[in-house]
Amino acid sequence: MIKVTRLNDSVILVNVEKIQSVQATPDTVITFTNHDKIMVKERIEEVSQRIVEYQRMINCSSEKPSDTSQDFNQNEY
Repeated sequence: MIKVTRLNDSVILVNVEKIQSVQATPDTVITFTNHDKIMVKERIEEVSQRIVEYQRMINCSSEKPSDTSQDFNQNEY
């Protein structure tokens, strides 16, 4: 999730996986996969950067664990 600021200064966490598009109209509008929209104070470049950083963080933490199948095969009777 990324943190963005609504036009009324309230902070909201947005699920990146549910974002369909981000537009500058000139305010930044985030459209979700269910077609809901919110306007935020952050510029489109900032929202885009936060999305990329979030995805990098998720991809780094989801690296495959080392192969432990060899350990199990050695312990078979």
